[in-house]
Amino acid sequence: MERYRCGWCVGDPLYEAYHDQEWGVPVRDDDTLFEFLVLETFQAGLSWITILRKRENFRAAFDGFDYRRIAAYPESKIQSLLQDAGIIRNQAKIRATVSNAQAFLQVQEEFGSFSNYIWGFVENTPIKNTIQNYKEGPATTALSDEISKELKKRGFKFVGSTVIYAHMQATGMVNDHEVNCFRYNEV
Repeated sequence: MERYRCGWCVGDPLYEAYHDQEWGVPVRDDDTLFEFLVLETFQAGLSWITILRKRENFRAAFDGFDYRRIAAYPESKIQSLLQDAGIIRNQAKIRATVSNAQAFLQVQEEFGSFSNYIWGFVENTPIKNTIQNYKEGPATTALSDEISKELKKRGFKFVGSTVIYAHMQATGMVNDHEVNCFRYNEV
């Protein structure tokens, strides 16, 4: 029997695997939270499937998403990333990834972990929405607006409300699986 999935992922094996195994699962690990922040940053203005298809290229280019290393990237590394055809060669997004790694480290220092900080916005409990059809789901919320503003104050870039809401969905801070989706109650 075929399981019902959220409509946005149906028909592409990579999308379906991401949906079935990762999307909406609560992430409290700083390494993974940073990875999703990088990927969501690069996704701005593009489709998520484009980013998923390049995910391993991003992982290789950005040293396994090691924010400590990324925070210390010299200009020569930035220039080499701008030549890497395996990733999105957007100078502003590449530079934002470096500055976001630096801001990420500052948040860790202040809060003990980025997870403590970001999950504090939802009182450490995922928000469970009741979306019937993914097309009816929000792209932003008052909470993603607030988190976006707070991150920007801390020096993060490319963290508009839409990017932040997508990050919240991906990392399970909000459960936006369609209510009929087999993953809705699993996450």
